[in-house]
Amino acid sequence: MNTAPLPDAARANWVDRFAPEGLKPWLKLGRFDRPIGIWLLLLPGWQGIALALFEQDRSRTPEHTIWLVIAFAVGACLMRAAGCAFNDIVDRDIDRQVARTAARPVASGRISVKRAWAFVIGCSLISLLILLTFNLTAVLLGVGSLVLVAAYPFMKRITWWPQAWLGLTFNWGALLGYAAAASMWSWRGTIFEWFNPDVAFFHMDAGNPGTLTLAALLLYLGGVFWTLGYDTIYALQDIEDDAMVGVKSSARRLGGKVRTGVAVFYGLAVLCAACAGVLAGLGPLFALGLLAYAGHLALQIARLKPDDGALALRLFKSNREAGLILLAAVALGAISL
Repeated sequence: MNTAPLPDAARANWVDRFAPEGLKPWLKLGRFDRPIGIWLLLLPGWQGIALALFEQDRSRTPEHTIWLVIAFAVGACLMRAAGCAFNDIVDRDIDRQVARTAARPVASGRISVKRAWAFVIGCSLISLLILLTFNLTAVLLGVGSLVLVAAYPFMKRITWWPQAWLGLTFNWGALLGYAAAASMWSWRGTIFEWFNPDVAFFHMDAGNPGTLTLAALLLYLGGVFWTLGYDTIYALQDIEDDAMVGVKSSARRLGGKVRTGVAVFYGLAVLCAACAGVLAGLGPLFALGLLAYAGHLALQIARLKPDDGALALRLFKSNREAGLILLAAVALGAISL
């Protein structure tokens, strides 16, 4: 049985170094040996929270903000793990034919399909308990995200742009974080008052608790384009294997124009983020942070070599820093007025 680390996991990752042997397949099923996915799922949520804490003009307790930050971190770990396990269940036959994925726990037989389903359900139920501490708008958004998560593994079979669907899925946290942070929080304000007829939930109005504004929607859209760019880079690693097994991807669709395509996606990501900041009224330090964000993405484009899979993986992983830069830009913009 092949128990070597997956090619896109760091050779010295903490799972292979420190985890008990019995837990290693489970941790790898949830991709805990590759935390970059957790970061890329978490950061849009934190960005949405930061934007809402600035744009929505109402006082909050420190406990509210601390809980949101922690809850989104735990939720990102669990839902990313559940999503990866579900993806492995659906793709197990394809994964066996691709060098980078052949050693995954379900594809290699280390974890059965039935036990993988139990893992998915367990992670999802714990995430649901966390979600139920938010307001109704956030809960509805959280439940709605399951449609995106469930459909994603099938996108590579029916469209050349599964990376766009991943963008819709991975950045949903920007909307969820904004909605969760946009209203005053108390235990009475969650499940005990969900059905209060005096509470309005979805409005394009920053004055209503738990609502989504145009700035929040633009932040989300910018994240979608960001993911479309970085996941196109990621897909360059598998382009030959994908062609052999008939899996579609934006990298295959763009072909020799992949650098141009990524440049367009990243340019739209920066434009949407800029518009979100302007509409929210963020201060001048946001512009400086946004410039750093744009510079980071531009450097990725300049370094990109479509035939260098190892470089593609490094550039993909560098998007943790890109997301942190945008988070810092929103936070600095909020305090620089």
